[in-house]
Amino acid sequence: MPSGICERQVNIPIENIWRFVSDMNNWAPLVPGYQEHRIINMKQSIWICKGDLGIIQKTVRLSIWITEWKRPTKVAFTLSSGNEQVMGNGYFQAVKISKDKTKMIGSLTITAKGIKGTMINSVLRPFIPKATADLTDAVIRQIQKKETVVMH
Repeated sequence: MPSGICERQVNIPIENIWRFVSDMNNWAPLVPGYQEHRIINMKQSIWICKGDLGIIQKTVRLSIWITEWKRPTKVAFTLSSGNEQVMGNGYFQAVKISKDKTKMIGSLTITAKGIKGTMINSVLRPFIPKATADLTDAVIRQIQKKETVVMH
């Protein structure tokens, strides 16, 4: 199972991280390969992502289900393609270090099944850790950008 986890210590209060990650509309566009998303309800959405993994380029429609909202520390989700050939899960977790310092953790696991699953998983193995770090860093940058705008 290709997976990645990224931990960052940031000078952002935990509530500010929660305010951002608790709304999928804030971070869905930051996912690598993001094309569009549609919210179905508070816990379900459909995302269209274009995967460009060198030898494999494909647009994928993913169903995302929020499995856990734990204010202010965690948002967890599962994902699957319509034909269940791609499945996975992930989360954003925040751990309060001090009033203005938080450890933020991003995690993502994706597995491809079916005839091409073994090949796709071998391509995903190096990609998922990088995508997880890229997404976590992009979320942090967006939160910092919003904080800067609020402060000025």
